[in-house]
Amino acid sequence: MAKKSTAEKLRQVSTATIATCLFKRGLKNQFIQGVKPLKLGKPNMVGQAYTLRYIPAREDLNPIEVFRDPKHLQRVAVEECPEGHVLVIDSRKDARAASAGSILATRLMIRGAAGIVTDGGFRDSAEIADLNFPAFHQNPSAPTNLTLHQAIAVNEPIGCGDVAVFPGDFIVGDDDGVMVIPANIAKEVAEECLQMTLFEEFVMGKVNQGKSIIGLYPPTHAKTLKEFETWKKMN
Repeated sequence: MAKKSTAEKLRQVSTATIATCLFKRGLKNQFIQGVKPLKLGKPNMVGQAYTLRYIPAREDLNPIEVFRDPKHLQRVAVEECPEGHVLVIDSRKDARAASAGSILATRLMIRGAAGIVTDGGFRDSAEIADLNFPAFHQNPSAPTNLTLHQAIAVNEPIGCGDVAVFPGDFIVGDDDGVMVIPANIAKEVAEECLQMTLFEEFVMGKVNQGKSIIGLYPPTHAKTLKEFETWKKMN
């Protein structure tokens, strides 16, 4: 049987489990703040980060004509985000102007991107929510990004929702929100989180049978881990 990839493992774990795993490694600020899925119930979003950064728009440098430029960085980001990657946008936590809309989100989906995240907002949010494509933002935005945002950099380190995001970091999103896993530890984090998830399934089964959590969660009783190993073999 082929080994599961890092991304395949991360699709099976929650952002809560990832947060615990990273916390044990001293990483306490990896959950993107103020960001939520446009629609609940979609499969986990998992992919490496490809980034876009906005700065405050200056009217003399950011008239509507800039969108005719084929090198406009917002368009470049959409057309160059690699397949399987997540486009992560630094919109300065400002949802008053749109980071993108349904046409750009659809283009990313068709190109095979794994999802899109902004700490600002999207216009056409209802349309994006209905796509077969994970999307996370702060709040819906009606105005164009001309109003407040000017695209300034692609695939460089950014801040998104108070979290540092480096190109290549692993991004995982679920109904709770979005976690950022540093690329250099993603493989080991994915494996540990998978084991943590299995243990939590074992614990939930015990709890549903009426067992006390004392000694079970966390497993401070030696017999708990022995029972867990037996459970894994049977399941």
